[in-house]
Amino acid sequence: MTLEELYSIIDTRKKDKPKGSYTASLMNAGEDRMIQKVGEEAVEVIIAAKNNDRRRTISESADLLYHLMVLLYEQNITLESIYDELEKRRK
Repeated sequence: MTLEELYSIIDTRKKDKPKGSYTASLMNAGEDRMIQKVGEEAVEVIIAAKNNDRRRTISESADLLYHLMVLLYEQNITLESIYDELEKRRK
């Protein structure tokens, strides 16, 4: 799955609010909860990496990317704007 595909899924979940959707429930919980989850997942990535646990680092990184994408979506920040910023830094 690409980040673009994930962003599209998040968009669909926000609009359709399917029953039982974690994404929809996270968005209903509000921005503070989304921010909290990004922080929690970042710490879990750090701990897994410190422990040299490759499988866990991958898993926790996926969780972090997911929660970050939900937060970016909520704040109307597109992937293109992130890509543009990265491109500026490359020059």
